[in-house]
Amino acid sequence: MEPIAVITGADRGLGFALCEALLQRGWRVFAGQYMPNWPQLSLLSERYPEKLHVIPLDVSSDESVKSAAMQVSSIADHVDILINNAGIISRYNELNIREQLNYEDMHRMFDVNALGPIRMVEAFLPLMDKGRLKRLCFVSSEAGSIGACTRNAWYGYCMSKAALNMAVKITFNKLRPEGYTFRLYHPGWMRTYMSGEKNYQADLEPEEAAVYALQYFLSGTPYAEKDICVDEDDLVLVDYKLNKWPW
Repeated sequence: MEPIAVITGADRGLGFALCEALLQRGWRVFAGQYMPNWPQLSLLSERYPEKLHVIPLDVSSDESVKSAAMQVSSIADHVDILINNAGIISRYNELNIREQLNYEDMHRMFDVNALGPIRMVEAFLPLMDKGRLKRLCFVSSEAGSIGACTRNAWYGYCMSKAALNMAVKITFNKLRPEGYTFRLYHPGWMRTYMSGEKNYQADLEPEEAAVYALQYFLSGTPYAEKDICVDEDDLVLVDYKLNKWPW
């Protein structure tokens, strides 16, 4: 059975790099596109016209997520791995409690970063149920770790990632007994466009980060390229160096 992946936030950065890496390995990939004017996915689809399917996707919209699931189901009869990568930050992140916080902006981050992945899992479960791997992957962040937190700002982003971690734990409690496996992952500080411009101060190019991410996302499957021992019954937040982060 052909391995099939669905990836959110695939326009650029880590999501795009994950798409390209899986296509190079022979996977069929459904790439969630939020920015149709961004050219990379279109160029990639020219290289892999039979394997890459670009689907419009806004994970903050119930209708968009349901439409994406219907579009995938019209082409494929199963999904093996769902990579919830889409996420946003804000230009208001630096505001602290003695400044005027932007609550509307924080709501937006919750809707994308915390609720978006749960919308995706719910909508794609019928296809995931038919998959061979039943692997659910979530790109979180060290910013969601309460135990390791030293920030005095970044309310919306940190809180949304902590909420995502809790949502994944609840989902894990329900779906792990049904044979699903989970990867909750901090990909490291990447040179992406999340702030609007590419961050050249960060540690990793998205292509480098994708190598580490796929090693962990595919671990324990027939498609793994590196032997990483994972206790599937113990949900943990792991970074790209395989360090575990406190909740």
